[in-house]
Amino acid sequence: MHTGGFAKWTRRFEDEHERRRALGDPDWGQGATLHPAVWASIQRFQVGEDGDGADLARKADQADDADYGQAVRLFIAEEQNHARLLARLLAAGGMPTLTGHWSDAAFVRLRRLMGLRTELLVLMIAEVVALRYYRALRDGTDDSLTADVAGRILSDEQRHVPFHCERLHASLAELPRAMRRPVMSLWRLLLLAVSLVVAADHGPALRRLDVGRRRFVIDVMTSSRAVVSAVLAPRPDSWTKAG
Repeated sequence: MHTGGFAKWTRRFEDEHERRRALGDPDWGQGATLHPAVWASIQRFQVGEDGDGADLARKADQADDADYGQAVRLFIAEEQNHARLLARLLAAGGMPTLTGHWSDAAFVRLRRLMGLRTELLVLMIAEVVALRYYRALRDGTDDSLTADVAGRILSDEQRHVPFHCERLHASLAELPRAMRRPVMSLWRLLLLAVSLVVAADHGPALRRLDVGRRRFVIDVMTSSRAVVSAVLAPRPDSWTKAG
């Protein structure tokens, strides 16, 4: 399958890399002070951001589009940078990183079950949840270093979602028209289940960030409507304008 049109995403990722390089890292020396529940939550998200992305890169290469393969590698590099930023944030607060977490292991196993389409659908669940989480982390704390790190990651995630929407739009176009909306409806059901698990697991932190479990789930599911529309619509990049 030729996906086409992903040279623009390669340029966007490269431009962002140059912008990050010019900006430099946050001021780690200022340290960070957070409630223990928030630290524990960040530790678990840091594990989820950490990974080599080799399986995704391999499947992207099989899409027979060199621009898409390159864009995926640049996306993976940004995710690895998120893991680095969160690890540095934890270190600034005197907190260790975790070696693993059951939720991340479950996501990785699920993503690798089938082909690129399934991997991206599962990955998109994590990305949409991350949008709301990092917004809560940016806006819900008075710690300036934490807000800076969360804001940087959130800015990246806001580009990642439309990037994956565009590839999923091309992938779902291979299916019979009658199957496309049911696939995305099932995706939203799985997203709801994952959101409930995340809300339960990170509930104490979400309360400290002035979001709460119920509001977190509602916001995630509300934002997912735009994602579904972008995947099914003829011009998925319109999500960028709307979001």
